[in-house]
Formats: sequence, structure tokens, C-alpha cells
Amino acid sequence: MSNVLVYVLHYEGAFNKNSLGAVSEAAARAAEIGGEAHAVVVGGPDLTDELCRTLGASGATKVFRAQGPEGLAQPVVDVMDRVIAEHGHRYAIFGGGLLGFEIGAGLAARRQAGVTMEVTAVRAQDGQLVAERPILGDSQISVSHYRGELGIIIGRINAFEIRQGGGEAQVVDVAVEYSAFSGQAQMVKRGEQRGADVDIEGADVLVAGGRGLGKAEGFELCEELAGAFGGNAAVAATRAVVDAGWYPYAAQIGQTGKTVAPKLYLAAGISGAIQHKVGMQSSENIVAINKDANAPIFEFADLGIVGDLNKILPKLTEAIRAKKGE
Repeated sequence: MSNVLVYVLHYEGAFNKNSLGAVSEAAARAAEIGGEAHAVVVGGPDLTDELCRTLGASGATKVFRAQGPEGLAQPVVDVMDRVIAEHGHRYAIFGGGLLGFEIGAGLAARRQAGVTMEVTAVRAQDGQLVAERPILGDSQISVSHYRGELGIIIGRINAFEIRQGGGEAQVVDVAVEYSAFSGQAQMVKRGEQRGADVDIEGADVLVAGGRGLGKAEGFELCEELAGAFGGNAAVAATRAVVDAGWYPYAAQIGQTGKTVAPKLYLAAGISGAIQHKVGMQSSENIVAINKDANAPIFEFADLGIVGDLNKILPKLTEAIRAKKGE
């Protein structure tokens, strides 16, 4: 069998963006090797038939649903191990995120399977799937081929594009006897510190600040601009300013931070080092503001503005508010 299994995270009646991207990627690649994409969901009463069937729009033909604690890794490993043992899935794909890494690694250990993390592309080759991940500061690409009965692919955050289509998935309930150690952890409170009211990984507009802001107070300009955009807009930061204590670590973008893909990425005072580029290069539109005309970020920005950000950011904020009639 060449079917591909995907874990889909959900919260408050909605499926995670990266999980949906993984479902779409699994569906596209499974079709190329003669298989189907199936999903696994674990949770409580909010996982209704209607909600689960919507995964068909992202490409899943079947959804395996198990009652259990959502947001914890080990119960999901139990469920996926059971489903794979019974249905013989050839690959398992996860969207980016810490939970996906933990579940994928646990499943790899449980089934003695090969695993590749931080994957940015998956392709079919000779009837098999291979995974590609950047290495050496994204200067080279490593290609993974899988031996044995199962290959596990864990994507980088926002690496897989959501593709919406028609159709509904079949829902199959799975009864699982959880391992004793799977119940040792309990979810006390769910939430994440973001340094902003909006999840930067899912924001449509990001205003990111770097050392060019000069001081921590410079982020007030970024926050005012993000506020002017309104809606799903947030503020992000580079590692240098996070290390300096200017902004919360949770807002860091880059090789050691988060990977984002907003519709608009506005970089203020960011040089554009390769470590930062890794985290934001998938943005649809990149606008860079920097007083250094030779800053590396201008090499991959869609629009570059050479000038003093302390003057430009307030003008942009004023123009956006005027456009919106505020």
C-alpha cells in the first residue's frame, strides 16, 4: 500500500493551518504513487462527523478518529501506531510545529522507521516518496530516501501549501487502548506566548523589526503600523533584538525561531542574514526598509525602501489609517 497518513491538530473547532497543508501535500504526493491521503484526529466531543468530513476538502479520503486527550504527543503516537499496523500506511507526514516533531519522533521510535525533520519539499521518485530539507544554512539540499515499511516526514512550519477542493472524507472511529505512560501527562492549560495578540505563524501581515530600530522602544513604531493594518496583523523580530531583550523570544523569526509565510512581510531595519531569510522567504510579498542600500535583504525583497525607518514607518502608519478612513 502507498497510502499516506497525516496527523491533524485541532483547537476550538478548527483544524491547524500547518496540518491542513500537510494533508494537501500528502494527497498530492500519494496520488503520484498510487495511494490516498488519510488523516488521524484525536480529541473529544468537538470532533464531530461534520468537522472531520471537511478534511476531504484538503485532500483526505478517510479520517481515523479516536477519543482521547488532544494536544499531547504520546496518545497520538498510540493511535497512529494502531492505525498503521492495521492499514499498512507507507508514509506518515506531519506539518511543522513542536507537537509534530514530538509525535513524529515518537512514532519513528515505536515503529523503527526512518524520519526526516524540517522538510521543505516532498516529491515522488520511482514510485516512492523522497523528502528534501535544507542544510548548512540553507545553502545545500539534503534528500532522504526511506527503507523499510514506513517513512516519516515532518515539515518545516508553513512548508506545505493548503489546497482546497471538493469532496468529503469518510470518518472511521478507532478504539485504542492507550499505553500506561501515555496518560501520565495532562493538559493543564493550553496557550502560547506570542509577544502579540495574533499568532505570528498564521498572521496575514507581519511587521518585523531588527537592530536598525536602534532600541527596544523602536518596536512601538512596528506595533503602531501593525495596529493600523488591523485584522490578522502582528509584530515579529530578529534573533539579534530578541537576544538583546528588546522583544519576546516567542516573536523571533529565523533559523532558530519560527517560520512564517504571511501575505505581506514588512522588514524594518533588518539586514537579511541567511539565518533570518530561512524563516520568512516564503512570504508572498516582502517589503524592506533599511538605510543601508547594500543590505542583503534587498536582494530578495519585492520592494525595497532606502531611508530612515523612524520617518518612514510613521508615514506608512498615517497613510494606512487615512486609506481606511480612520
